[in-house]
Amino acid sequence: MIIGGDIGGTKTLLALAEQRDGKLQIVFERRYASQEYATFEAMLDDFLADAPALKAACFGVAGPTDGRHAQLTYLPWKISANVLEARFRLGSVSLANEFAAAANGLPLVANHQLKMLQAGTPVSHAPRVILGAGTGLGVAGMIWDGQRYRVLPGEGGHMGFAPQTPEQGELWRWLLEKNGRVTTEDVVSGPGLAKIYAYLGGRPYEPAIIGQSAVDKSDPLAIQALELWFSIYGSFAGDLALQWLPYGGVYLAGGIAAKLMPHIGYGAFMDAFNAKREHQQVAENMPIYLVTEERLGLLGALALADAQLSSPATSKANTDTALRP
Repeated sequence: MIIGGDIGGTKTLLALAEQRDGKLQIVFERRYASQEYATFEAMLDDFLADAPALKAACFGVAGPTDGRHAQLTYLPWKISANVLEARFRLGSVSLANEFAAAANGLPLVANHQLKMLQAGTPVSHAPRVILGAGTGLGVAGMIWDGQRYRVLPGEGGHMGFAPQTPEQGELWRWLLEKNGRVTTEDVVSGPGLAKIYAYLGGRPYEPAIIGQSAVDKSDPLAIQALELWFSIYGSFAGDLALQWLPYGGVYLAGGIAAKLMPHIGYGAFMDAFNAKREHQQVAENMPIYLVTEERLGLLGALALADAQLSSPATSKANTDTALRP
């Protein structure tokens, strides 16, 4: 049996799984509110209270990691694979960037959990990009090496916010005066939606309340904030597409887009994605998919943990390798 986890600043998903009839099957899983625990070890104590011996583990972490150590961006947690192996008697532990884990989960997503937003002109084995907004903004690339996709993790969400309209420019100026350097994650994230709403004159509401108010059309300001948010998100995703030329697909993960896009519509995102002046045709040729599987990162972490059983000597140093096309 193995354990996988998707560790974020707001929520953490943990699961136990094992191989059954040649397929990896989840036998137990649980969702936690991350901020209710002082350390990840305390949470794992709770989850593994009655668990059997575990042969391998992989945890996708919302923050930079070298595969053995990690510091979460929005929590004071410091996680060490060495500590976890010793304390919980785990056979082998690896830590992966959360969107490297998410990329590894893509092959496990069912077709009905992928909604095509733009057909584009797909190219077999071309690069792919996955990104998603939640507590933060995650980004990872995928490159075909001749046999399989290899995942290139990064911290692309912390790239500078590039305004594309006068309104976005004023938002940038407003954020700059408050906090200094403005990153894309400052805007394209749950907290970023709350900032946009406040910039437009709204009260300090939680992102979930703003999103729901836009969905049920009870607050025009919430609708305006979400339209602006999706426009900025689309512009950033389109910029990434110009960088990677991902004719293999642009994949939008993260709970905000999956929950709100079907209700708000795709127009603001798609218009901004394709608004690339002389390179508009290039952007329009990119296939774009909305991933509605909330457990994408968890599935990817389990897949990486499972891979450790067949290649334990190399998996600790290479937790960012996709399993198959």
